[in-house]
Amino acid sequence: MRRNLYFPLFLFFCLCLNGQNNPLVTKDSIAQMNWVENQYGQMSLEERIGQLFMVSIASNQDKASTDKITKLVKEEGIGGVIFLPGSPVKQAMLTNTYQSQSKTPLMIGLDAEWGLAMRLDSTYAFPWNMTLGAIQDNDIVEKVGYQIGKHAKRLGVHINFAPDLDVNNNPQNPIIGNRSFGEDPLNVAQKGMAFAKGMEQAGVLSCGKHFPGHGDTATDSHKSLPIIASDRKQLDSIELYPFSRAIDSGLSSVMIAHLAVPSVEQREGFPSSLSKNIVLDLLQKEMGFKGLVFTDALNMKAVSEFAPDGEVELQAFLAGNDMLLMPVNVMAAKQKIVEAYRAGTITEERLSHSVKKILMAKYKAGLSNYKPVVLENLYEDLNDIENDVLYEEAIEGAITVVKNNFSLMPIKKLENKKIAYVHFGDAEGEPFLDALNQYFKVTAINAKDLAGYRKELADYNLVIIGFHKSNQNPWKGYKFSKNELFWLQEISRLRTSNTILTVFARPYALLDVLNFDAIDGVVMAYQNSKIAQEKAAEVIFGAIGANGKLPVSAHPEFPVNTGQKMESLKRLGYSIPERVGLSSTRLAEVDSLVHSGLDSLMFPGAQVLVARKGKVVYNKSFGKPTYDSTQQVDVNSIYDLASLTKILSTLPLIMKMEEEGKIALNNTFQEMIPEYGDTELKDVTVLKALSHYGRLPAWIAFYLDTLTKDRQPSEEFYRESPAEGFSYQVADHLYLSNAYKDSIYNRIGRQSLKSNRYRYSDVGYYVFKKYIEETYGKSLDELIDEFLFTPMGLQHTAFNPLHKFSKEDIVPSEEDNYFRYQTLQGYVHDMGAAMQGGVGGHAGLFSTASDVAKIMQMYLQGGYYGGVRFLNDRTVKKFNTCYFCNKNVRRGVGFDKPQLEEKGPTCGCVSHKSFGHSGFTGTYTWADPDAELVYVFLSNRTYPSATNTLLIKSGLRTRIQQAIYDSIIN
Repeated sequence: MRRNLYFPLFLFFCLCLNGQNNPLVTKDSIAQMNWVENQYGQMSLEERIGQLFMVSIASNQDKASTDKITKLVKEEGIGGVIFLPGSPVKQAMLTNTYQSQSKTPLMIGLDAEWGLAMRLDSTYAFPWNMTLGAIQDNDIVEKVGYQIGKHAKRLGVHINFAPDLDVNNNPQNPIIGNRSFGEDPLNVAQKGMAFAKGMEQAGVLSCGKHFPGHGDTATDSHKSLPIIASDRKQLDSIELYPFSRAIDSGLSSVMIAHLAVPSVEQREGFPSSLSKNIVLDLLQKEMGFKGLVFTDALNMKAVSEFAPDGEVELQAFLAGNDMLLMPVNVMAAKQKIVEAYRAGTITEERLSHSVKKILMAKYKAGLSNYKPVVLENLYEDLNDIENDVLYEEAIEGAITVVKNNFSLMPIKKLENKKIAYVHFGDAEGEPFLDALNQYFKVTAINAKDLAGYRKELADYNLVIIGFHKSNQNPWKGYKFSKNELFWLQEISRLRTSNTILTVFARPYALLDVLNFDAIDGVVMAYQNSKIAQEKAAEVIFGAIGANGKLPVSAHPEFPVNTGQKMESLKRLGYSIPERVGLSSTRLAEVDSLVHSGLDSLMFPGAQVLVARKGKVVYNKSFGKPTYDSTQQVDVNSIYDLASLTKILSTLPLIMKMEEEGKIALNNTFQEMIPEYGDTELKDVTVLKALSHYGRLPAWIAFYLDTLTKDRQPSEEFYRESPAEGFSYQVADHLYLSNAYKDSIYNRIGRQSLKSNRYRYSDVGYYVFKKYIEETYGKSLDELIDEFLFTPMGLQHTAFNPLHKFSKEDIVPSEEDNYFRYQTLQGYVHDMGAAMQGGVGGHAGLFSTASDVAKIMQMYLQGGYYGGVRFLNDRTVKKFNTCYFCNKNVRRGVGFDKPQLEEKGPTCGCVSHKSFGHSGFTGTYTWADPDAELVYVFLSNRTYPSATNTLLIKSGLRTRIQQAIYDSIIN
């Protein structure tokens, strides 16, 4: 009879727990009711009452403590365990132990508001709620909830006491703060619902807290009873609003806070968790909540000192709570409730109401089919790469541009900038500085007083201040020091510079700033994690846009929902492979291939970079500058690019000239250099020369004519130090006669055209260099630096790199024993380019993989990069066209293109739209518009001797390319 009496009520509770408003009865709901009835029917009174208790234990506690819980499980039949700090493996082991001793499966709970790391070491910390509150795309918040839920499920946790639905409208709140989604009730509701939805989809119960709202307090309820002074109208419109919305959307449970709420409970100093007016009348009757009701921890002083042991728990149950969290004394509390039951104070209907709701929640959490936590791979499963992918997405969505005078951000016109970085705060800022330096040279300024800052910053026109506070937990300090507040005002008033303040702390830090009149830009990054620092730098330089809005009022000038939308300038960003659809595991094959090349002595060292969808996801250095070096190659080591110079320097200038009408593809060599009018070269066109279809010789060994009979540099042509008429430096203590330039071009003019149409040739680029320089009246290196390198912020790219960089920064390319008779380090390897003072149209450029990738990305984006249109999209397409494919010539106009037959310059796995080039010194770069992919490989395979062709014969560069394409997911 009892089953029939309660079945409709149980079904209603069940459907509420499943988040359905008007559901149909299903087979699963009937199965749930049967399981609940069966479990309840087998319990004694003491066991039923035991289900009301969820006790706490920390997995890092001693055995005596953990054994006490085992005793409570076996002898008192408690309903659940909430875990406190510890480690995931120990918690899983304890969970398995406790579950094995429990007659009814235990509900395992955890506070994991921002992930398991809120309580457990070796687990992942997702952004805090305040950070999530800034995100405008609630789908991201839902994904965070899902990922946290997935982790909890894997660990054997059934209920996560989240989301926090408190509206934090009191900046002085000592316990909520960053745990809240913000001060806007609508935003808090939307974020809370999204978070709960994600978590529930992962199979973990949600719990909205701290009802009726803990945001507008200045007291920590762990220490005393806070007061919510709001009148009922304000309570309804602010504190209760997120709970009401979440309840309507199917929230599984609610946690009752320990608060004094005079507008609802008139008894002075009476805790809300013990108030029938709040728990039963307001929450369950008026607001219609039918899910599980938890007390907040009953050992908190706001309630624990209200009544003797056991009495608090009894009063909490009588008030309408279902599950009593962290009671001070389980046995005393249980005895009080048993006595109240036997005295008729608690009816069977009241007891079954709560116990069966608890059992239904256990069913929903999967405990009708309980399985122990699998310990194998637990750590790996809780720390997979998906966490970083999601964290990065969330931070990108949260970063908020609060102020942006003069459209200072994203930073443009790098050629006019001199940028300094000033570190404020007591936490690290190196990741921020390093990330800034990915885009432009940013100098860290360290001073001890204002006079020092004024002196050091005098030469800079932009100052970026990073305010870094601890990211350890949401309660850590967030305020500026008095000195920092003073320095901030004074630095921002420097007439010589603009100022950008970037805050890696909660928004309330800005409340202490006197005014922002002289501060031109303010960026709120919310947290000081490595990813937050990197993403803030990307926002400042325009690699990504900004969409976040302040979740709270951060200053009278910056009320809640302040946030300026900022578009990306399409500079390369930095991420992880999975973010752009690549597999880190498969991409690791690149490491193996490069190490194989090192072991086979194909080259002493190398750099490899992979970018996809505008993000660099792989940028590694391998080996050493030479086989005998003690230092390692790093990502800033500078390599001789050899023939990559053609497409990275000369070709963009030709493309620009074509747009300006200064050159046409059908122009002939005679039109560019009239002296060639009587030579066989006169009718060679720009198109044919760039497509290597002009029948030009492959190369000319100009240097041989400048050597003596015993193959030494002749005194007729060289001097050991610069002298009048000898200014072309080809190596250390070796200067070529200026007059030899004419000899080079005369020699070219005397060449006969070859019989075969297709022949890869450097010769045309000598002609282009001469024509470019004569057209503009400047040297090629000056022109390309002004046009491309400086505006793009290429910090490690130059001809004659020794003019800008120390020799130690540059990787040697050869031990020359046939021309210059010395180690070539910082001097171009190509002899012809060296004889032009290190600046050739075909060779001479030095760079890093990062800088090469930026130029290739510019091409991939149709000539646009960093807010600047360097070339028209139609121009890039025009030059990236194979005009002689019908002649079996694969080349584009300057660019190399994929093979037309089986063998060629690529892995054969790239699209026909792709393009790139390779270089004699062991360099290679390729871009694929279809795959949105850029690949760069730099090495010095010519060291110590250019006769080492193992790299070329092995096809290693294209095998790496194949591995990259194999790593594309789906």
